[in-house]
Amino acid sequence: MTITQILIIVFFTLLLAILKRGRDSFLLIASILTIFWLQPALPIRGFDFWIPIATLIITIFTWLITADNKLNRKNIFTLVIIAGIILLLNATRYFSFAQILTPSRPPQIEITLIIFLIFGFIFFLLMKYNASFLTFGLILLLSIFLILKISAWTIELSSLLRALNNQSLTNVSAFDIRWLGFSYVAFRLIHTIRDKQAGRLPSIDLSEYITYVIFFPAFTAGPIDRIERFIKDLRQPFAGLNTELFFSAGQRLLIGLFKKFVIADTLALIALNDTNATQVQSTGWMWVLVYAYAFQIYFDFSGYTDIALGIAKFIGINLPENFSSPYLKPNLTQFWNNWHMTLTQWFRAYFFNPITRWLRSWQKPLSMAMMILLTQVATMLLIGFWHGVTWNFTIWGLWHGLGLFIHNRWNDFTKAKSAEWANTSFRQSLLNVSGIIFTFHFVALGWIFFALSSPVTSWQVILKLFGVN
Repeated sequence: MTITQILIIVFFTLLLAILKRGRDSFLLIASILTIFWLQPALPIRGFDFWIPIATLIITIFTWLITADNKLNRKNIFTLVIIAGIILLLNATRYFSFAQILTPSRPPQIEITLIIFLIFGFIFFLLMKYNASFLTFGLILLLSIFLILKISAWTIELSSLLRALNNQSLTNVSAFDIRWLGFSYVAFRLIHTIRDKQAGRLPSIDLSEYITYVIFFPAFTAGPIDRIERFIKDLRQPFAGLNTELFFSAGQRLLIGLFKKFVIADTLALIALNDTNATQVQSTGWMWVLVYAYAFQIYFDFSGYTDIALGIAKFIGINLPENFSSPYLKPNLTQFWNNWHMTLTQWFRAYFFNPITRWLRSWQKPLSMAMMILLTQVATMLLIGFWHGVTWNFTIWGLWHGLGLFIHNRWNDFTKAKSAEWANTSFRQSLLNVSGIIFTFHFVALGWIFFALSSPVTSWQVILKLFGVN
């Protein structure tokens, strides 16, 4: 989001907070409008209009396969509101002055009506017949995720869509398809499907579910909230904006704006990237680039989180924290317990813990060391693939997975000796400071693979850092 878009969102959020009334309806409508407004323009005709609709379709589909009480007046009314908003946005194609909420001119409204009829019939069947499509829902979400993350598959899809639109295939690119917010949407949807399978998903109406999935302050950059926690806040009566709430939320918002648009954007001018990685020859300046990127990605990401938490707090929604001074942690395990916390907690709950239990259930269970190695490396590889299925993200995932395993083994081996040695406050401080310095540099070196697109370039940067030409 740009600073202009953030300020517009803040203005309307404060307006709602002052008026006090209609919060739930505002959040639903504002969230739907925002996913159209923030979606970037795409070269494939009409696709930047269809992607937000696809977000709504898969959200409604997931609600239908997880909800218990579907056929009631409130849920049907919500469907009518969604359809009405989409048709009104579609109708702006006939009024050029009104096209401010879509990135390009919407497609012909007749096509939208046909889509409505097709998916309306499918939704009707899902509402009428209580068949279980939970596994199908997981496969669908993971398939879309892989198509968007594997460049070769994205290019194939782009070629197909261009051909259907009678557009040239000359400039086909993986960047033709940018589904804004899908990674975070997918995590929220998978979370509710898995909780439904485990029998712990609370009863939620359609309006609440859509608001949770595409909640506009957290739609593009998180944090990844749990539905039971979010719904608890949403169902609390909203008393409106008071002085204490205004200053608390406003302070968080201003801190986020300063982090993102002052510190992070300034550091971005000198942070490591594919261009300056090959231009800089000096060891000292290469370290400056690496340090700049390490702090730029932190202030950028944590800044967006602070902005989301501040905006949500204005209207009584307390989103979970996502960062807690991760660069000041003395080991890699604590770093990951405090960096993008909602992401690591999600993977811990829905991958790490289940696969650990599965490995322990074997008739001939693996040794503890082998089990830790497999689970930690697999978890970090998946976190890497979540950012993109490339060689560099694979190496980054292995870097942290192996780092976590080595720290775990080293900690078990040296715990008693370290406690015996660090028997004074000075020695404890020395041990803590040395751990912080070592952990920060381990993470910073890992960011090289995250920042660059090629393993070859990444290796050249590492060699330059240590004075090897």
